[in-house]
Order: sequence, then structure tokens, then C-alpha cells
Amino acid sequence: NDQLNLVANTIRCLCADIVEKANSGHPGAPMGMADLVSTLWLRHLKVDPKDTAWKNRDRLVFSGGHASSLVYALTHLSGTGDLKMEELQTFRQFGSRCAGHPERGVMPGVEVTTGPLGQGLAMGVGMSIGAKMKKRANNTWVFCGDGDMEEGISHEASSLAGTLKLGNLKVVYDFNDIQIEGHVTDTNRDDAKKRFEAYGWKVLKIDGHDYDQIEKAFRKAEKITDVPVLIIATTVIGKGAPTKQGTHGCHGAPLGAEEVAATKKALGFDPEKSFYVPQEVYDVFAARAALCHRWRNKDVKEEKAALAGKSASTAVSREALLAALPKFDPAKPVATRAANGTVMNALADVFTNLVGGSADLEGSNKTGLKKYGWISAEDFTGRNFHWGVRELAMAAMVNGLTAYEDFRAFGATFFVFSDYCRPAIRL
Repeated sequence: NDQLNLVANTIRCLCADIVEKANSGHPGAPMGMADLVSTLWLRHLKVDPKDTAWKNRDRLVFSGGHASSLVYALTHLSGTGDLKMEELQTFRQFGSRCAGHPERGVMPGVEVTTGPLGQGLAMGVGMSIGAKMKKRANNTWVFCGDGDMEEGISHEASSLAGTLKLGNLKVVYDFNDIQIEGHVTDTNRDDAKKRFEAYGWKVLKIDGHDYDQIEKAFRKAEKITDVPVLIIATTVIGKGAPTKQGTHGCHGAPLGAEEVAATKKALGFDPEKSFYVPQEVYDVFAARAALCHRWRNKDVKEEKAALAGKSASTAVSREALLAALPKFDPAKPVATRAANGTVMNALADVFTNLVGGSADLEGSNKTGLKKYGWISAEDFTGRNFHWGVRELAMAAMVNGLTAYEDFRAFGATFFVFSDYCRPAIRL
């Protein structure tokens, strides 16, 4: 625990420096979440910084964009993507890999592009579905906050996650009761525990700064495999900042030079040193990375042995796709949606990773892949989804499925209802 505390306090000081240097960003959430994230990464998360495409890795999603500096601090400390300390100092600057919100394809290790609150949580649900469909043994871990819980998409996605009994989904809710305009309880007094229990989740409540409670909750969450898990972790936003912790003043603005110096002094760091990391912290991340790399090597060898003599590729040639297309008689007009359904069913026979469904409109949209069954909590071998009347979550979960692996996932609705999908379509 002493070692974890050193790591967490290093992250607090580093994130404060990152935001201060940019004169823009959110120091509060990263400082409040540091104990949770340090414990998860160093004791539980199975990722290999040397191979961010390892198929059996755990997926880690930070749903709230206000945790961005924390993502970059972790990326640097873990050695993922060779992110240099100098790059941390370009946070939110034009052309930097350390963009205002982490972006898939720009920053190695970032699974999905997040930003609008709630999107990451819904994409995490899609990733968990993908793991079930691929029969993979990894977990999807999602960090979210009060804003994610307020957005309606969290209700949509979490409801379906409970219905599908996604036991590989572990969500950590950073509950600090602070947002930009003041206290969360000024606008939202939902009982998150009761709400998620009603969805069919297992809910655990902990002090997000007590390492023993954190460790116990993470271990328990990993053992629960029949339903999704929500860990409600009460934290202090901006923890460590002497005068600003626990206030909305540290949520969306730099702490200020004096407060940063006072924070470092309070946490036992030299206030004169910026962007400082003790060697012991680098060493502990390197040791964890080496352990995960050995797991990855063993896993890849086993997978190659299992695939010996078999083709693992799902790629389909252009010629095969064109040959599969149906032919229509121009003298017999067909409704566009009916023609589309005929084409999709023809392509599904040759493109085995085509999966998806309509937001309770399959009968109207004709999107059902007729030979391939429906996904359910008991059976993930199908290729059709009952998304329910959840257009926004559907689009975000399609993003998560697509990001998980090589699915060509689709969601469908009437054109006018697609307005509900726009934030997810943009991402």
C-alpha cells in the first residue's frame, strides 16, 4: 500500500503539472481517481504495453474526458507507445498526441475515442458483448463519473448490459459529488446502487482512497462472472490540493502555481520540481509490464498452436463480395429497405463478422440476418441483436463492438430517429 500511495501521489503531482503547463484542463478527477487507477493497473489489469493489440488483453475505457491527463500519465509511466515526458508537456496543444480528449489511433493504448459523457460507458458495453461473442477471457473495465451517470445514454446501455448479464463488464464509478456548477446533488439525487441493482447488476460501495477496500472490491468484481459489476467509489476531487480539494474549483481549471506547489509539499514532493517521477515508480510499472508481457507471450503461443493449420483471417475478397450480391429485376420495383435486407443477407453468408440489428425496428427495416440467430444472455453465438428502443446507446455499442475486434457491426433505425445517434456517429 505504501508503494501504491507513492504511485498515486506521483500521478497527482504529474497531472497537476500537465494541466498547469497547458493552462487548460481538469486536474480534479485525475487526482481523485489516482488511488483507484494505480491499484487497478498495477494489481489487476492485464495489458501489455509492448503489444496494445493483444487480443486477450483487458480493455480499459475512461468514459469521462476530464480524466484525460490521467490517461496520458498512465501511458507514460507504463511505457505504452513510447510516450515521452516532453509530450506530456504539450497536452492540449495543436499537433500533440496528448489531445484534449484521448483519441483512438492517435494515442497507443486508447481503446476508444471518448469525450461526450456516457459514450465511453456505452462503448464499454459493446466491447463486453464482443468479448462474449469471441469467447475471450478478458474483462472490460470502465471508469466513469457523475456526469456519465446523468447522461441518458448510461441508462440505455446499462439496462441492456444487465439484460445480457455481461459478467465481463466492471464499471468503476468515481463518485465525488462535484461538477462545474457545484455539487452533483444540486441536480441529481438518484440512488445509483438501487438503480443498477434494478438493471440486474451487482453493486459494491467503497472508499475510493482506502487501498484495502479498493483491493477487496476489485478482487470480488473479478470473481463475479454472471452479471456486470458497478463499484461505487466515493472520492475527494482534487485530493491532495490543500485549499481546492473537494471543491468545484479544481474540476475544470488549473490549480494555479501556488496551489500546485502546496500540493507537492503536502504530498512529500519537492515543490520546485515539475514533471518529476521517482525511479521507484518507473520500476514498479516496468515490473508489472514484464509480468503481463510473459502472460501475453504464453497466450499468443497457445493461440497459434490452436490455429495451426487453420486460417484465422476473416478477410473477404472484393470478388467474393461482388459474386454474392443478388440480382434484381428492374421490371419489378422493390422497396429500398427490402432490397437492402436482401443484400445484407446475401453478404452475411460470405462476410462472417457482419453483426448488428435495429432499434426495435427489424421487421420494418428488414435488417435481420435470417440464418444466424439472436444474441441473448444465454447464447452469444448469434449475429442479430435486440437493441431495444435505444438508438443512442445502440450506435455507441456498435462503436464498442467495432473497436473490440474485427466486427463489421451495424445499428439501424428510421432516418428521422438517427438524430438520436449523432454523438456516437461522430465518435
